[in-house]
Amino acid sequence: MGVAFDDLNMAEAVERAAALAEEKRAAYVVTPNPEIVSASWKNPALAEALRDADLVVPDGVGVVYAARILGTPLKERVPGIDLATGLFERFSGEGKRVFLLGAKPGVAEKAAETLQKTWPGLVLCGTHDGYFQEDGPVLEAVNAAAPDLLLVCLGFPKQELWMRRNRDKLHVGLMMGLGGVLDVFAGNVQRAPERWQKLGLEWLYRLMKQPSRIGRMAKLPLFLVKAVFRRLSGKN
Repeated sequence: MGVAFDDLNMAEAVERAAALAEEKRAAYVVTPNPEIVSASWKNPALAEALRDADLVVPDGVGVVYAARILGTPLKERVPGIDLATGLFERFSGEGKRVFLLGAKPGVAEKAAETLQKTWPGLVLCGTHDGYFQEDGPVLEAVNAAAPDLLLVCLGFPKQELWMRRNRDKLHVGLMMGLGGVLDVFAGNVQRAPERWQKLGLEWLYRLMKQPSRIGRMAKLPLFLVKAVFRRLSGKN
């Protein structure tokens, strides 16, 4: 359906991401869900940013279902937030540096405090909110901090386009586009309980908490229907 995913489980994704960080070439990770995949069909720049990513993992359960329908099953869902925490766990024992970019003013700082308490060995080397008009000052701040991991939480497609556009200007190990994850780390947004996550119903929990998301969530069944038609027509 236009987007190629790396067929990895969570442990393998953490290993791959950690290896990319060691290369120090500003590699970047994207975590498409059905909404992002669908948006890429009408947004050539987003589609190109997804194709150029160094690691592409299925964040949404709808992607896993669609892959199964298409006859190209993926090992498992790899939520971006869990991939990030897996790296935190690994990096905290190595003294790696992390920079948080995105969200409203003050959120990244609050998230950094929480992460520092959870993983004392992790070096939170800088933060910047997502409300900036020019890339220049942000690039300077990130480069001055020289992080091993840069979380780019600007929402899609802005974060994917930003990472692709600036990868040659940044002195970082690895970048990850993670949407609203800083609000979760900061405690402003509650993530679904673990049992909901295991059942693949995290999307339903978020909908119950934020009914205004109904328009976005309605795209999931349409995405799966499209996958069925692709399989039946042999176009995949």
